[in-house]
Amino acid sequence: MINIGQYNTLTIDRLVDPGAILYDDSGNSVLLPNKYVPEDAAVDDEMEVFVYMDSEDRPVATTLIPFIELNSFAVLRAKDVNKTGAFMDWGLEKDLMVPFKQQASKIRKGSSYLVYMYLDQATSRLVGTTKTYHHFNKEIYGFEEQEEVEILIGGLNDQGLNVVVNNRYQGIMFESEIYKDFKMGERVTGYVKTLRDDSKLEVTTRKIGVENLEEGAEKILNAVNNMNGYLALHDKS
Repeated sequence: MINIGQYNTLTIDRLVDPGAILYDDSGNSVLLPNKYVPEDAAVDDEMEVFVYMDSEDRPVATTLIPFIELNSFAVLRAKDVNKTGAFMDWGLEKDLMVPFKQQASKIRKGSSYLVYMYLDQATSRLVGTTKTYHHFNKEIYGFEEQEEVEILIGGLNDQGLNVVVNNRYQGIMFESEIYKDFKMGERVTGYVKTLRDDSKLEVTTRKIGVENLEEGAEKILNAVNNMNGYLALHDKS
């Protein structure tokens, strides 16, 4: 099965004028246009490609790397807005549409928004939504405090930053935990601080406890420990 909105490892079946016909183990096929076909491509070569729907709603493969995949989150910039909806730049030739009914607030051209991409079952089209709340996984109880996670910076709120944790969970980073200027859409390493009752993860980008000490402070702590908790130092040392 060729999965729309995801990476697929496919085999070149034949080379034709428009490009390369790729197929999967079940015999399903998709076109990889000429501009993405490697110069040394040959029949039976395997390729990893991303598959999406072209402007005529036909599956098409590409070697371009999209900013977002199926059932995941990313911060995308609005390239255009018309009577149909907003069209977001996701790194591919055909923009990702966010219909008006899927906009948490009115999308403005040139601005960036946290978007979730899903497959519309009625049309088989990839669609974006800024109504992201319903798409977060609410089961956070498998996490442990101080666990290392990936954080996507989603935007500002009254208390700090909205974030996405491990591309699936809703999180918050309070202002007191923000030690640098983060850019919307930036992905950083962070740590779970608290598992909240509202199914959000409170996170930080600094290690919690003694692991958070800077190098100099860590050396002092080690020296104190080696001297059984006492150092012969005073104000003039």
